[in-house]
Amino acid sequence: MRIAAVQHDIVWEDRAATLAHLDGQVAAAAAGGARLVAFTEMFATGFSMNTHTTAEAPDGPTVTWLRDQAVRHDVWVAGSVALRVPEHDLAVNALCLVSPVGEVHRYDKIHPFSYAGEHERFAAGDRFVTVDVEGVRVTLFVCYDLRFADEFWACAVDTDAYLVVANWPDARRHHWRALLDARAIENQAYVVGVNRVGDGGGLHYTGDSRIVHPLGEVLASGAGGETTLFADLDPMVVADVRARLPFLPDRRSH
Repeated sequence: MRIAAVQHDIVWEDRAATLAHLDGQVAAAAAGGARLVAFTEMFATGFSMNTHTTAEAPDGPTVTWLRDQAVRHDVWVAGSVALRVPEHDLAVNALCLVSPVGEVHRYDKIHPFSYAGEHERFAAGDRFVTVDVEGVRVTLFVCYDLRFADEFWACAVDTDAYLVVANWPDARRHHWRALLDARAIENQAYVVGVNRVGDGGGLHYTGDSRIVHPLGEVLASGAGGETTLFADLDPMVVADVRARLPFLPDRRSH
């Protein structure tokens, strides 16, 4: 299954302008053979705490855009959105994965980034989400989740690929790259990290999106500007790596 990781700029807190800027990206990725097209964390507004202006209903304009793109181009499309949902008083930072028939799978970020006050504006999710995307088991995570190896370990045996969407700033870019590689190596699974570029909220972002092989080889990477990365994710490769190097069964449960 070919994935396209769209490393893109975001117009700060301007949903309409960003979606207009991204128009055509799904079509271009699909033309390149992608079956799953992934955008970044809060891909339409940037990583803003102003949920009174950025958060929307689950059937709001951003999720509707994702659904329209998926159905129109017959591909899977993913991106994180600030949502207001009935089960929480606060908004949730939700990674929405939409199928070619418009079905929405939603993962709510388990670890709000308290360093930036995200926990004051966004409720924490409480469950993992893994979706079979055309034979590839894809587990969804958002940005700060990447720092918590135990969450990735908990999903490993049922996962072929982790999709991590982010707004990870330039100041800690080395952490981003190192942790993506580590999560792939220790879990013997593909890791797809999709990060924004440009400036927003007083921070600078250099992207450093990358797609990592289960043995840690970087299959595709990009830094500095807008680009789309492609790679083929093969569950048979994951199975082969785990059979040849059976490390996962040696993990202790405590």
